Amino acid sequence: YAPWCGHCRIIHPVIDELAKQFAGKLKCYKVNTDEYKNIPTEYGIRSIPTVLIFKGGEKKDAVIGAVPKTTLTSSIEKFL
Repeated sequence: YAPWCGHCRIIHPVIDELAKQFAGKLKCYKVNTDEYKNIPTEYGIRSIPTVLIFKGGEKKDAVIGAVPKTTLTSSIEKFL
């Protein structure tokens, strides 16, 4: 995410809801790509917002854009 990103602000409440919904099953982190410029390069992020899903420390999926909650839920549930 970046503070100036409109789509990031749109998806932020959805991420908060999912963090509560899946509490104890996953951890959610928000990373400011302006502050941590190495992260987009390291994970191949070309646009924001991008939600990365990791399992066992390994990147398993990426969801790009301000997508509906159902899309994120489906992506998360594949790896629980």
